[in-house]
Amino acid sequence: MTPAIELIRIDKRFGSVHANKDVSLAIEPGSIHGIIGENGAGKSTLMSILFGFYHADSGEIRVKGSPVKIRSSSDAIALGIGMVHQHFMLVEPFTVLENVVLGAEGGRLIGPALAKARAELERLAADYELEVDPDAIVGELPVGLQQRVEILKALFKGAETLILDEPTGVLTPDEADHLFRILRTLKDQGKTVILITHKLREIMAITDRVSVMRRGELVATKETKATNVEELAELMVGRRVLLSVEKGPSNPGETVLEVKNLTWKDRKGVPRVDNVSFSVRKGEIVGIAGVSGNGQSELLDVIAGIAKPSSGQVIFEGKDIGILGDPRHVREEGLAHVPEDRQHRGLIGSFDAAESAILGWHHLEQLGKGFRLDRDKVVARARAEMEEFDVRPPDPFLKSSKFSGGNQQKLIIAREIKSNPDLLIVGQPTRGVDIGAIEYIHKRIIQLRDEGKAVLLVSVELDEIRSMSDRILVMFAGRIMGERGPGADERELGLLMAGVARDAA
Repeated sequence: MTPAIELIRIDKRFGSVHANKDVSLAIEPGSIHGIIGENGAGKSTLMSILFGFYHADSGEIRVKGSPVKIRSSSDAIALGIGMVHQHFMLVEPFTVLENVVLGAEGGRLIGPALAKARAELERLAADYELEVDPDAIVGELPVGLQQRVEILKALFKGAETLILDEPTGVLTPDEADHLFRILRTLKDQGKTVILITHKLREIMAITDRVSVMRRGELVATKETKATNVEELAELMVGRRVLLSVEKGPSNPGETVLEVKNLTWKDRKGVPRVDNVSFSVRKGEIVGIAGVSGNGQSELLDVIAGIAKPSSGQVIFEGKDIGILGDPRHVREEGLAHVPEDRQHRGLIGSFDAAESAILGWHHLEQLGKGFRLDRDKVVARARAEMEEFDVRPPDPFLKSSKFSGGNQQKLIIAREIKSNPDLLIVGQPTRGVDIGAIEYIHKRIIQLRDEGKAVLLVSVELDEIRSMSDRILVMFAGRIMGERGPGADERELGLLMAGVARDAA
């Protein structure tokens, strides 16, 4: 069978970084082909070459057996290749319809193009379970529906091969399940799907074949049914990986954080955090479970001083920090914060790694005097943290936006943990992070707990919450539905996450 896509001896360098090393890969038509690897393994670079975002230094691309030149994304689209990026390429103030037709207007008059697109959207929605309101403003849609818009864009432009880069990194479990149904439908309709992901269970559940990349090289291609999670993890990392979190019992001490009757309302007066009370003690990890959008993000913002509470108190080491409403003063009290959104909250993409590594701590005397930073000290600090936390590449001068998502996350976690906080609050610590980095991040958080620090952990990954937490709180619609121990039944937690009252659960 002639491959739908064939990459032959693709090689690509970015300065000293050898992103792809002589990679050859064949994708069968009408299949779902997974590409896995650690962050920085080269998988996104390889697919960006296929989609025309980058140009290979050497090698050949064939589509349906014919050699092709892909100089831009327009060339890729013309060859029937579409791509849904990890960070969506949508114009948020535009409607769904306007986003789908953008770049494919077909003439000076937009009216006929929009009418044609509306009819085509209705057909695609019916064929592939991609229902979305064509007149909705994209920026007002949840991420799951925004992703559907990206898929619709690709299909509208005639994609026969669809590349998805970490598609479930921002989805709830239900949204991920729906996406998999869409991918199976695409396959059944004869489309070819290339799935870039780090989630091995998803690979096992949805793909026909899987290719493993490590440090720029393709190290194996397997029939999915002939492999397993353990083998794939070892191929990805080059060593055996612990797939479960190893930690001893907690030894909780005095209370570090006490949240009392906390409420936060949005501009419309809707309570996003509704009369929440809980505590976190030294030497323990308190996890907050819940489907994204149920008040966890707003709760972390109030505790971190980014937002002021509408009512209630945030008591940190005996002091009401809720009234400060100032992240800098909160951090000076000994609180560190790993935000949920690393792209917009955790770092500045145009800054180099050394600069992002001191964000929030740039005023420290050891980094300079007055308004002047000591560049050598800033770079030395970043270099040491990057080495300790295995940030790849370990280049303090590389722009923050050039790192893979997982390495951006490690850069942020290094910055916050190395501040030696009394309390670490972490939002989605391993979102979009590969299995080797997940293992490392978990170890560092547990190490912090074992050193007697307090940790408040928010994650939509229920397995992560259950394996990491010493106590589990469940949020729904801004309220705490209940508290459970680490051995809590997954079904019971799921009911609480769905809003079923504690007694009923």
